[in-house]
Amino acid sequence: MYNSKPHQEHDLGRLHQHMHETRLAVLVSHGEHGLLATHLPVLIDTSEGEFGTVYAHLARANQQWQDLAQGAEALLVFPGADAYVSPSYYPSKADNPRVVPTWNYLAVHAYGTAEVLHDGPALLAIVSSLTERHEQGRSEPWKVTDAPAEYIDGMLRAIVGVRLPIARLQGARKLSQNRSEQDIAGVREGLNASPDYLDNQLAAHMRPL
Repeated sequence: MYNSKPHQEHDLGRLHQHMHETRLAVLVSHGEHGLLATHLPVLIDTSEGEFGTVYAHLARANQQWQDLAQGAEALLVFPGADAYVSPSYYPSKADNPRVVPTWNYLAVHAYGTAEVLHDGPALLAIVSSLTERHEQGRSEPWKVTDAPAEYIDGMLRAIVGVRLPIARLQGARKLSQNRSEQDIAGVREGLNASPDYLDNQLAAHMRPL
């Protein structure tokens, strides 16, 4: 992705944290079936490889997995908080009106070549881990084993697993770093005062460390 130097994020821990906090990623690939994208929940194992390994599953009817099986490079997009930034947030505008709107946002892109998994135990492990992750915190978490075994077996036959060792990571953390401290504070205060929850969410990332 295009990412100017002031907004590049290289801290691996922060990149992994962003990925863990993203509930739904976008898997993009190009192959025999053209340019394809699938929205899907993923698991990140940071202990595997230099940058970590991503696990997910696709519907067997989704042709994207066939392109992945042929070795097509894949891109996983992990979107984050974003917000419109009005020039009115900049205190410096009073002295210099040469300002325009922009957009602040967080994003991580992960690249790699995926391995497609058909093995039943591997698929069950992915589905079970995803379920445990998203059921945690509930007073009575649902477990895969709560469903009849023959039903789960049938559902597993309708999906394929994906294991994607990350070969390259790009992080964007565009939080007005190219502005003065005064203007950064103005943007943070403006977004924090907004009635829009998404603006508030982005403002939280702009708090002084």
